[in-house]
Amino acid sequence: MSHYKLLLISGSLRAEATNTKLLREAARVFGTAEVELADLNLPLYDGDLEERSGIPEQVQLLAEQIAAADAILIATPEYNKAPSGVLKNALDWVSRTKAAPWTDKPVAVMSAAAGRGGGAQAEVILRSMMQPFMARVVPGPAVNIATSYEQFDDKGHLVSERYAQTLTDLMSALRKEIGR
Repeated sequence: MSHYKLLLISGSLRAEATNTKLLREAARVFGTAEVELADLNLPLYDGDLEERSGIPEQVQLLAEQIAAADAILIATPEYNKAPSGVLKNALDWVSRTKAAPWTDKPVAVMSAAAGRGGGAQAEVILRSMMQPFMARVVPGPAVNIATSYEQFDDKGHLVSERYAQTLTDLMSALRKEIGR
């Protein structure tokens, strides 16, 4: 298969989020693919809401997008040494859907953050958060973009050759994982 379907999941809701920029750059580097950006503007998980109304339509859509994709790319900011609440909320909601859309799905995780660590700790935690879903999380290389607000040009491309090469290597590893 030479044409893939990628779902991009950004842990930030900001319009100009560097994690969304990172995902778009990763998709460009990945190459020919149909690309869709998930919408994580979801209600907060609430068991009473679920019991009363069932799975919200936008959550069911996200689960269907995950199931339909050949691979998922997730980028998270680091807030207080952890992934964003927005991302955690989305993972919690999707875990409540009837299907298990993450099972055996190739997933690449990455992070972009304002600090010097580039969200490395959040990425480690995100990897552990993915474990119960039985996804095939690509082991690396780790893509942690430090001082992320300085790392993209006006076209959204990474300016650092080192970061660009690491992202290229991760997308190559993801392609191999899809092929397994």
